[in-house]
Amino acid sequence: MSKPVVITADSTVDLSPELLERFQIKVIPLTIVLGDESFLDGIHFTPIDMYKRYHEDGTLPKTAAPSVQDFLDFFAALVEEGNEVVHLDISAELSNTYNAARLAASELEGVYVVDSRMLSTGVGLLAIEGAECRDQGMNAWQIARHLESLTGKVETSFVLDTLEFMHKGGRCSGVAALGANLLKLKPALEMKDGKLGVYKKYRGSIEHVYKQYITERLKDKAIRPGHIFLTESGEIAPEVVDELEKLVLELSGCREVHHTIAGCTISSHCGPKTLGVLFIDE
Repeated sequence: MSKPVVITADSTVDLSPELLERFQIKVIPLTIVLGDESFLDGIHFTPIDMYKRYHEDGTLPKTAAPSVQDFLDFFAALVEEGNEVVHLDISAELSNTYNAARLAASELEGVYVVDSRMLSTGVGLLAIEGAECRDQGMNAWQIARHLESLTGKVETSFVLDTLEFMHKGGRCSGVAALGANLLKLKPALEMKDGKLGVYKKYRGSIEHVYKQYITERLKDKAIRPGHIFLTESGEIAPEVVDELEKLVLELSGCREVHHTIAGCTISSHCGPKTLGVLFIDE
């Protein structure tokens, strides 16, 4: 008889507390480091805290993956309760989180670590898929293999309002950031082969760009009808989000549109008013 399966992920999964509870997904947080202070992502520190600190003194946090020992403790507690574990991490191309989890899992039986090849709610889509497979009776090994087969079908993209945070974090040059600001360009990024890169640059007000970006991402796409995410990094007006949710629902045909706020790990690189629409292709 198969053991119970627990679906877990690191905190870049960016699922709301309500979704984590609904799908019974457990999260191990990354660490947010500000000078001599350390906080747990999404628990002791939120994007609101981060932006407030940035506006006060210009400080952006650094992020640190859980250690191998952190993962070992996290997995061992679940295994000792008689469970098997399927764990998802942010793309190994972007962080050493996956490697730390894999090393910890090698010390235990029944722990399967999957490189999502994604970030944010791109990981979240796979975590929810894993939870639904668990509830349908699949065992841990089957779920892990199924999720690995889906990583190439997840569409993860975002449009940024500013390159300031990317520049501050060392992920784009000052010249590129200055040029984008002068030309009022809004870069759109997407995940390909586990890496994040610019695929288009929009021009105009960010509210207009949101609609254009969403329409282009969803039009004429064969989208799995279950779940689709509208994920933002904060500071987008609620009435704008409401309008965009209706657009996503209309264009996607999905049963549920989940609006979520990205955690500090993602938001610290993208900056406020970043928005993404994320889904799985048929």
